[in-house]
Amino acid sequence: MKILRIIPSMNPKQGGPCQGIRNAIPELLKMGVENEVVCFDNPDDDYIGQDSFVIHCISGAKTSWKYNAKLQPWLLANFHQYDMVIVHGLWQYHTYTAIRAIRLFRKNNKVSPKIYVMPHGMLDPYFQKAKDRKIKALRNDIYWRIFENKVINRADGLLFTCEEELLLARTTFPNYEPKREINVGYGIQPPPSRTVKMKEAFYHSVPQWNGRPYFLFLSRIHEKKGVDLMIKAYLKLENKNLDMPQLIIAGPEKHTYGQEMQKLAAKSNNILFSGMLNGDAKWGAFYESEIFILPSHQENFGIAVVEALACSKPVLISNKVNIWREIEKGRGGFVQNDTEQDTIFLFEKWLSLTSGEKQDMSNNAREVYQNFFTISQAAKKFIKGINIK
Repeated sequence: MKILRIIPSMNPKQGGPCQGIRNAIPELLKMGVENEVVCFDNPDDDYIGQDSFVIHCISGAKTSWKYNAKLQPWLLANFHQYDMVIVHGLWQYHTYTAIRAIRLFRKNNKVSPKIYVMPHGMLDPYFQKAKDRKIKALRNDIYWRIFENKVINRADGLLFTCEEELLLARTTFPNYEPKREINVGYGIQPPPSRTVKMKEAFYHSVPQWNGRPYFLFLSRIHEKKGVDLMIKAYLKLENKNLDMPQLIIAGPEKHTYGQEMQKLAAKSNNILFSGMLNGDAKWGAFYESEIFILPSHQENFGIAVVEALACSKPVLISNKVNIWREIEKGRGGFVQNDTEQDTIFLFEKWLSLTSGEKQDMSNNAREVYQNFFTISQAAKKFIKGINIK
C-alpha cells in the first residue's frame, strides 16, 4: 500500500497538519504502508531533506489561494504510482485541483487510487461565525458554492481526527453530502525521555526563567488560540497577590498579533516569550512545566495538548479543543468555556489543588495519552477506517 499526501507546505512553522503527517508516517511504515508527500515548498528550504520519507517539492505557488500550475500535470503523471491519495486541508488550490485531476485520470484509466480529503478542522462552524473572520467567512461561502462543496462531495470520503470534528462538520455548510465520513483518529509518537540536556536547552532559550515549574503555552500565537484570554486572566490573578508560577508563551511572535500580546503581557515581569522552540528546547519546555494551558476558541485536535499529556503534564483547556471529552473523562486536566472568566477559573482550580492532587492529575494525564492518543492506536484506527487489507 502506497499513499500520496497533498499539502501546500511541510514547513514545521505551519503547525498541526504537517506535524500530524510526520507523526503518522513512521508508524504506518511499520505496518507496511508507505507514504510520500507532494507540496509547494522549495526543494532548497532548510527543513526539506530532514525527514525519513520522500517529499516532492514543486515550488511556484502564487496568491493566498496557493495557485500552482505545476500541480495538475504532476498528479496526472504520478497518480498511477499510488493506491490512495489524501488531500490535507481545504480552501486552497490543491484541494480543487486534486479532485479535478483524479476525475480526469479516471476517464482514461480503469485503475485509480482512492482519494480522501482530511479537513483538519477547517469545516468547523467557528470559522464562519467568529467576529474577526467576516471577510474570510464570506470568501469561504463563495468558495463553497463554486469549488469546495464539489471537493467534499466528489472525494471518496472525508477523514476526521476525532468524533467531535466529524459532528461539527455537518453543521456548517448546506449541500454537505460526503460519500463517507471516517473518524480515523490521531496520535503522536511518544516523547523522548527527559534529560538534563533538555532543561539546559530550554534555559538557554528562556534565560529569564526562574528555574521553578511554570505555566506553559506552546502553540501558534494567534487570535484563535485565546492568548489574550490567558494573559488577561494571569494578570488579574497576579494582581490579587497570588503566588503565581511564571507563564511562558512559546511560539513565533514576530508578527502584529504577537507584538500586541507582548505589549499586553508587559505589565508583568513573570510572563515570558521564548519564540518558537524545537528539539531539546521544546521537550525541555514541556518537562520543566507545571501545567499546559490552551484556552483556544477552536482547536481541531491539539498536538501540543497531547504532547503535554504524554509528558505527564495536566492540561487546562477550553471546551473548543475537540479532544476535551477524552481529557475530562480521564481527569487529565480541567476544561472550561473560552472566556476570560472561565480562563481565570481554570488557573484557580489548578492553584487550589494540594500537591497530592496535582500529582494524581499528572499521572492521569499520562494515562489519557496512553488510552487515547498513541500513534500506534491512531495508525491501527486509520487502517481499519479506510479498510486497508
